[in-house]
Amino acid sequence: MDTLALVVTIGVALFFTYTNGFHDSANAIATSVSTRALTPRAALAMAAVMNLAGAFMGSGVAKTVSEGLIETPEGSKGMGILFAALVGAIVWNLVTWYFGLPSSSSHALFGGMVGAALAGGTTVYWHGVVDKVVIPMFVSPVVGLLAGYLVMTAILWMFRRANPHKAKRGFRIAQTVSAAGMALGHGLQDAQKTMGIVVMALVIADVEEYGDPIPVWVKIACAVMLSAGTYAGGWRIMRTLGRKIIELDPPQGFAAETTGASIMFGSAFLFHAPISTTHVITSAIMGVGATKRVNAVRWGVAKNIVLGWFITMPAAAVVAACSFWLVNLAFL
Repeated sequence: MDTLALVVTIGVALFFTYTNGFHDSANAIATSVSTRALTPRAALAMAAVMNLAGAFMGSGVAKTVSEGLIETPEGSKGMGILFAALVGAIVWNLVTWYFGLPSSSSHALFGGMVGAALAGGTTVYWHGVVDKVVIPMFVSPVVGLLAGYLVMTAILWMFRRANPHKAKRGFRIAQTVSAAGMALGHGLQDAQKTMGIVVMALVIADVEEYGDPIPVWVKIACAVMLSAGTYAGGWRIMRTLGRKIIELDPPQGFAAETTGASIMFGSAFLFHAPISTTHVITSAIMGVGATKRVNAVRWGVAKNIVLGWFITMPAAAVVAACSFWLVNLAFL
């Protein structure tokens, strides 16, 4: 039963990574597609490859997820807690995907972990949740908004005498690089989050020791599933990010993607903080759009997205807690 529970939990974790990929593929490429810098299929293929590469670039975020948010639970109950956490995250991902709302898969996962841990009587490291999740959740969109505004202002000033047609063509080419950077950062951040969960499952099952390095097969499995989900594509969310917030042109797309990628790399390597790619790119797009004029951004759509951010962790936590109680009734 223990081996079966481990296999099922890892399977559900990999399925979460897949939903994360198609839910968040829009983050990396919506701006490039909406400015016609890349065709949707080419953009998705490029994002899938870069997601795969990004997954192998570090392990700090995975360590935060596996050791810094909740106490590693033990035995079959521990496996039930992890399973319920993943169910909470997957259900919320699918609900927000259905409604085309770019909520955060990362915060759905963290909310699921906290909700399942509380329901299962496992210690939640609240200082870790606050330092590594809640503070970055509020800080990263503000940084994204300001940095997007400043990067776009710098571009407008530097190219103020350039031929507009030539400049747009140049930025359309440059966007392939900035979109690749976004996808690389997405792989670096989001594949590691699931690696952390799989490592916890292996520790609970006594296959790995606490603090061991991440096995190579775990890295490969998580990276491949994230890439596969990305290639499957999240067209509903892509429409929201690429068109509904603001109509982007290539220089704006380049500025938003460069801002988003820089913040993701910085938070992963400097702080080991698992931030939301959704929060970062959405706020960067808003910041870039505000350089045109403040009312160029469709703030009504932006407000709905922000509401989704605030709801995500509690909603996923409630679903995860309910899932744990059901699992507890049926199997534990």
